[in-house]
Amino acid sequence: MAEKPDPQDVPDTIARSPAKAQRTWKKAHDSAVETYGEGERAHRAAFSALKHGFEKVGDHWEPKERKGPSDPRAEDPDARSKPGGGLGGVDLHGHSKQELYERAKRLDIQGRSKMSKRQLAERIAQKQG
Repeated sequence: MAEKPDPQDVPDTIARSPAKAQRTWKKAHDSAVETYGEGERAHRAAFSALKHGFEKVGDHWEPKERKGPSDPRAEDPDARSKPGGGLGGVDLHGHSKQELYERAKRLDIQGRSKMSKRQLAERIAQKQG
């Protein structure tokens, strides 16, 4: 049986997540540190790897139904050179607009009925911090 990573070695949202999410982040982070050194770039690489199999829900990460990029920005190799941000771990592709609407409703996001699918995902990401 795999050993559960030490929660102190991972960010708080990862520590509150399933052991597999913690292992995924830690393994990707360790690899990125070997390549880029300790710091923000290693953290970004680890979160990028995590987002292929997990989605941020509230204050933790949960497994996605299907693996792959969470949003169009993750699919674009030139994304870092373009303005705009990602969706903070919200899986745009893995949810219908109705599912995102229901999630926005639970988070009490105002104006949700007039939002596009992407706008819903953006506001959910903002609300989750």
